[in-house]
Amino acid sequence: MSKLYIVPTPIGNLKDMTFRAVEVLEQADLILAEDTRTSGKLLKHFEITTPMQSHHMHNEHKMVESLVNKLKSGTTIALISDAGTPAISDPGFLLTRACVENAIEVECLPGATAFVPALVNSGLPNDKFVFEGFLPVKKGRQTRLTFLAEETRTMIFYESPHKLIKTLTNFCEYFSEDRQVSVSRELTKLYEETVRGTAKEVLEHYTNKPPKGEIVIVVAGKK
Repeated sequence: MSKLYIVPTPIGNLKDMTFRAVEVLEQADLILAEDTRTSGKLLKHFEITTPMQSHHMHNEHKMVESLVNKLKSGTTIALISDAGTPAISDPGFLLTRACVENAIEVECLPGATAFVPALVNSGLPNDKFVFEGFLPVKKGRQTRLTFLAEETRTMIFYESPHKLIKTLTNFCEYFSEDRQVSVSRELTKLYEETVRGTAKEVLEHYTNKPPKGEIVIVVAGKK
């Protein structure tokens, strides 16, 4: 029986790839990649020739059993996502759970993930926080926002640029216009920026300057 490695990859800056991550990907028998085209560029950059197989949210349910069998037969598998740490708002949980249930060793390497630098540089309390990932798009959104309006810990959300205005508007409505918010986008990339202020101020900023790139929103808890 072999091992499943969970391998974080850079969220933008290739220099954030660790030596150990490169070594594991080189030595694995198979790499599971969320998008083989995206990961192919990463592997080419680091001259890694390990075979890849597609593993994403649309096929992971169907693949779990066969992957567990491969691991039981001695195949070493490394799991990566397009960026960051797998299973954090990305595929990875189902396979990890199946490995644990089948007594297959799982090892997760430390490495890049977007919400940690966004939280740390927000200036908001980070001794206790809750990671919410993406809010429901439609069903359950109001219920979740109503519940989170009473959350006293710092909250972290992922959001796409075209939905940022809607989400900030919701924060003004459900949390109050004065709630402190920090929006980080394009972390580790050339045009990285963090905009901090009240929910109303940050909403006005991005209403006048439509955002681009990957976004992490950090919101102060209720006082």
